[in-house]
Amino acid sequence: MFTDLDPVLSSQVRLAVVSILMRVKSADFLYLMETIGTTQGNLSHQLKKLSEAKYIEIIKSFRNNYPHTSCQITAIGRDAFEKYVEDIKGYLNVK
Repeated sequence: MFTDLDPVLSSQVRLAVVSILMRVKSADFLYLMETIGTTQGNLSHQLKKLSEAKYIEIIKSFRNNYPHTSCQITAIGRDAFEKYVEDIKGYLNVK
């Protein structure tokens, strides 16, 4: 039986963000933007969606008097990503 895929992770950019954050302790905004190849506005919007779902934590600080934004995945986000991967495997009939 197929399950519904998580709508939060069904966005290409949001899935890319979470995929990156699964491999690192945290990632800053510029790194995510350049790695994913998206615009500043789109990334901001997608990070907000992930934060609202409690999948990521957004940390705002200052470095050398400049604003700095970084993100890290939460336990909820990690669990959601792992379930999403398992659901995709179910669709593809992969064990």
